[in-house]
Amino acid sequence: METTTRRSVLKAGLLTASAAAGLTAFTSSPVVAAPADLGTTPPGRRDPFTLGVASGDPWPDGFVLWTRLALEPLAPNGLGGMPNRPYLVQWQVATDERFRHVVRSGLVAARPEHAHSVHVTVEGLRPGREYWYRFRTEGHVSRTARALTAPARGTTPDALAMSFVSCSQFEHGLFTAYRRLAEDRPDVVLHLGDYQYEYTKGTYVAPGGNVRDHDGPETTDLASYRQRHAQYKTDLDLQEAHAVAPWVVVWDDHELDNNWADEVPEKPEDGFLARRTAAFQAYYENMPLRRTSKPQGIDLQLYRRLHWGELATFHMLDTRQYRDDQGCGDGYKDCPAAVDPARSITGAEQEKWLLDGFRQSTARWDVIGQQVFFAQRDNNSGPLKVTSMDSWDGYAASRDRITRGWVDAGVRNPVVLTGDVHAHWASDLKLNYDDPTSRTVGSELVCSSITSGGNGADSVSGSHPWLKFNPHLRFQNNLRGYVNTTITRESLAADFRCVPQVRTPGAAAFTRASFAIADREPGLHQTADHPPVVG
Repeated sequence: METTTRRSVLKAGLLTASAAAGLTAFTSSPVVAAPADLGTTPPGRRDPFTLGVASGDPWPDGFVLWTRLALEPLAPNGLGGMPNRPYLVQWQVATDERFRHVVRSGLVAARPEHAHSVHVTVEGLRPGREYWYRFRTEGHVSRTARALTAPARGTTPDALAMSFVSCSQFEHGLFTAYRRLAEDRPDVVLHLGDYQYEYTKGTYVAPGGNVRDHDGPETTDLASYRQRHAQYKTDLDLQEAHAVAPWVVVWDDHELDNNWADEVPEKPEDGFLARRTAAFQAYYENMPLRRTSKPQGIDLQLYRRLHWGELATFHMLDTRQYRDDQGCGDGYKDCPAAVDPARSITGAEQEKWLLDGFRQSTARWDVIGQQVFFAQRDNNSGPLKVTSMDSWDGYAASRDRITRGWVDAGVRNPVVLTGDVHAHWASDLKLNYDDPTSRTVGSELVCSSITSGGNGADSVSGSHPWLKFNPHLRFQNNLRGYVNTTITRESLAADFRCVPQVRTPGAAAFTRASFAIADREPGLHQTADHPPVVG
């Protein structure tokens, strides 16, 4: 939703008398009330900011701000219990947490046709700076949250603290890992998919049972997707993680339907394209995305590139919307389709965009943020190669073209970030995985889930059986958590953060293992390995 000036809002008749009164504390000049001709039911004493606030996609001069008004987040119609009229929302950006020095502000309309969500593209800020933001409407003020601008192009900052996460199934556990991430205070957070799950209560059950339930039906239409996003956003741990830093988000499958591929659902389903349209609209409405990602029917432009000065370039991929259907009926297979050079997980246009980005890169670190396991992961110790058809293993030629693309382009430090598999992994990347002596040409870091799969379990490093016949796989752990990275000119350091359980509140986070990637030295060096948690 585009930012509106006060003058255009007044002309449009959006500013009610109650809104005008509520905004006077934020404005230095009088606000003249327009006729209240679009509805007369205000939120009253109830807080409309129940879903929190968020920022996203930081650029050198700004970022996106997001909020969504909801008086009754779980309302079955997906509209959050809001009256059917627009509300005027004021936003502010300041250089200090107490808002003594406001540097940008404006007005935006939260409209019912967009589930009363707002997206503000803030511009004109200074690069490489910390800012604070908040919203206000009808006398209610949102929480205060923190955002950062990216450093200017042509500059190389000393360090970037980046965290990445994936797979937060609301029913499978508490979002404690999100709160621990917020306490670690990163500069930017990458969410690599499965932000929410589509299932109805009792359909997808974690070992030991679910600790809480989804509200409403399986998400198949706009109302149910809006309701589900709202339920997730009510979680206070998730709100803390959004409030600490800007997020850069991409989806995986559960934002729409398990293991979907382009226009093909997991199972035959009438009306799947209508479902896709609804899911995409709700995703945009509930994420801090720029207007370039506003959906057009069944299409949403999600792959994009962001720069952290010359220190790091983030190539954010969409491996769902353009992929060929999974080979051999999906699952773990020894499948001829997996090596078919005509098949792609990215689609031709996105592949070209990525390869062009490699050739044009001037960054110290090129980070590919994406969804599914990139390195080869064979689960068979015999002569057959049995791999997941839903991962890059199911599109091996596509993986080969991307890998050769960064090698041929002379990318200085390629690093792939991955979610999806509900476990921590670390991998060396190869051009030929069948030859263990072949040179390493990159690194992959895989984050575990926030909750998906329930508590999980700790284990001694190196004990996973697949590591024995996949020597390029360096680490695995099945606890829940996230990954913190510190990126400098000299290295990328990664801490695999874990929580021992997600079924009860208050679990502390700890670092299970640490790895480093040295500048111009592809491959992982383990720097710490902590013993398993007992009990």
